[in-house]
Amino acid sequence: MLKVLKSGFYTTVQDLGRFNFRNKGVPVSGVMDQLSVFKANTLLENDTTDAVLEITMTGPTLIFEEETYITLAGAVMSATLNNMPIQNYKVYQINIGDILSYGRLDKGFRAYLAVKGGFQLKNILNSCSLYKPITRENRLKDGDVVPFEYNKLFKPKILEIKVDSFLEETVLEVYRAPEYDLLQEEQLAQLFDGDFTVAKENDRMAYQLEECIDGHAINMLTSGTLPGTVQLTPSGKLIVLMKDGQTTGGYPRILQLSHKATAILAQKRAGSKIAFKLL
Repeated sequence: MLKVLKSGFYTTVQDLGRFNFRNKGVPVSGVMDQLSVFKANTLLENDTTDAVLEITMTGPTLIFEEETYITLAGAVMSATLNNMPIQNYKVYQINIGDILSYGRLDKGFRAYLAVKGGFQLKNILNSCSLYKPITRENRLKDGDVVPFEYNKLFKPKILEIKVDSFLEETVLEVYRAPEYDLLQEEQLAQLFDGDFTVAKENDRMAYQLEECIDGHAINMLTSGTLPGTVQLTPSGKLIVLMKDGQTTGGYPRILQLSHKATAILAQKRAGSKIAFKLL
């Protein structure tokens, strides 16, 4: 068991998400930065689908009530284990009563905590990812307990991996989305020739960008969307849907972020600069 002493700003349990339910209006949810989580679970020899804690902007204080092994990934948040600094992408052995705390946010925006075997909340629609309309809770609170099962036979084969961090990357690689060909030359130039700024309106549902491009008068039926879909509003506002984003929308879908680009954007906070690069 893991007990939450202080929950931080926005700490959730997430796995890879819910699939095959978008026709019912259920978002995928799941981890925002899938690349970092894949590395953490691989280091612990977990399944790629094992659940982790996703920690946004301000980290929690946690106490372990069972032995296990852990790995940190994603954003750098000055984490300490029993007041001693620890690093991302290293395996740490945990004893009963150990306390994991997070401090200053140094790089990125979302950190991850993986335990051996993954966290084990109840599965709802084949996922334990917290998403309030489905799971009733959307984040962990002070005093919550998150279960996991420790395999005492496990001994890590690799204690550390070196990773190429993308926390400071700003270029988002994108594909053409269904309504891309409806854009005018001036709009295309505005999309790809300049930088955009992440607006304060950003969360697990969507990221808005401060700068606008030329607007449009396109009328279209409500159509399917995906995490990473970039929508263009009539006023020229750009909205990037994220993991908890709606499954359909009536704005033109002009770009689709790659998996890596989605992970890069998930690590950006308000005021960060990004640019689009067409694949």
